[in-house]
Amino acid sequence: MSFNNMKKLELLAPAGDLEKLKIAVDYGADAVYFGGEMFSLRAGAGNLSIPEIEEGVAYAHAKKVKCHMAFNIFAHNEDIEPLRRYLKQISHIPIDAYIVSDPGVISIIKEILPHAELHLSTQANMTNYMTANFWHAQGIKRLVLARELTFGEIAEIREKVPETMELEAFAHGAMCISYSGRCLLSNFMIDRDANRGQCAHPCRWKYKLVEEKRPGEYYPVEEDDRGTYILNSKDLCMLEHIPQMVNAGITSAKIEGRMKSVFYVATIVSAYRRAIDAYFADPAHYQFDPNWLCELEKASHREFTTGFYFNKPTAKDQNYQTSAYTREYSFIGMVKDYDAETKMAVVEQRNKMVVGDEIEVFGPDREFFTQTLAVLQDEDGQPIESAPHPQQILRIKMEKPVAEKYILRKKKE
Repeated sequence: MSFNNMKKLELLAPAGDLEKLKIAVDYGADAVYFGGEMFSLRAGAGNLSIPEIEEGVAYAHAKKVKCHMAFNIFAHNEDIEPLRRYLKQISHIPIDAYIVSDPGVISIIKEILPHAELHLSTQANMTNYMTANFWHAQGIKRLVLARELTFGEIAEIREKVPETMELEAFAHGAMCISYSGRCLLSNFMIDRDANRGQCAHPCRWKYKLVEEKRPGEYYPVEEDDRGTYILNSKDLCMLEHIPQMVNAGITSAKIEGRMKSVFYVATIVSAYRRAIDAYFADPAHYQFDPNWLCELEKASHREFTTGFYFNKPTAKDQNYQTSAYTREYSFIGMVKDYDAETKMAVVEQRNKMVVGDEIEVFGPDREFFTQTLAVLQDEDGQPIESAPHPQQILRIKMEKPVAEKYILRKKKE
């Protein structure tokens, strides 16, 4: 495919609640995916009520951003009739696509929403072109590829499926230890079904070895006193490999993280937006900017891996030391309004800040800038020295112009 005919890679962002949906849209996503209050695989996310879905879809569509809704549980008998009722309740909302994995759920959506666009979830374990063609014959428009595929395998699938079939692949986020998310560990250990949205993430827990005849005697799997995180993968990060994703025939680069913070969504989406735009502006002369990765790493993250894309993961792609996140920056506030004459911003506090803090400010349309927090006032304009109360409304003097939804952060000491 020539550069001139190359379709731009879609950036697909998570929207765990309405605020995150709007942030993803404003920070550069081409499409967002979200769950309703039922039937998606992230019961721990805020998810969206029906009125919030209506508002979120309208907000996204006004900015030419598509909306994908997750219905990717593996349904039990008790889910069938509630699913039918729920689909009828949302049938008036112009959702762009439905993410599905269960053939029964697919048939119900076809029955109630016959013109719906269907995307096959990664939960369906789509790993070869024969399966891809089977799903195409069932009316699936897009395949969310299994995480276990290499670039070579993806390119072959692209060659052997119809051009109308789109391929979506994960670009960033947590990696599941089980095959494409089909995990029974949470169900087995604490009766929370990962395939119905209730995963407790036991793959992140700390494990030691116990011998059958020595109950209560715990042995570290490694030769130290910390135990080991034998199921704990590093996080996927493909920011440095946008050209390879495009050349493999991937249509959409998906960011995982419906349960992550607003700060995470804004930071990760912004970094990928810059990389994708730079590549498509001049593919022949594209060069990766290390500053994009530096920005991305300011969000909470684990160590990074490229997953299966280049080769089968090895021990280097696991983190045997800790399941803790690297959190070098705190999300301290979000701009709600700005007065250009007084240079005062109305800010909703998200973490403690005090006068004298060195802070960074960034937004969807500009690089970050650094300033000292010199003028801090309460909602009534009275000077204060610190802002310790969650979500209190503040007035802050800004050294450069800002706008609504700009984010304030500071480096942890």
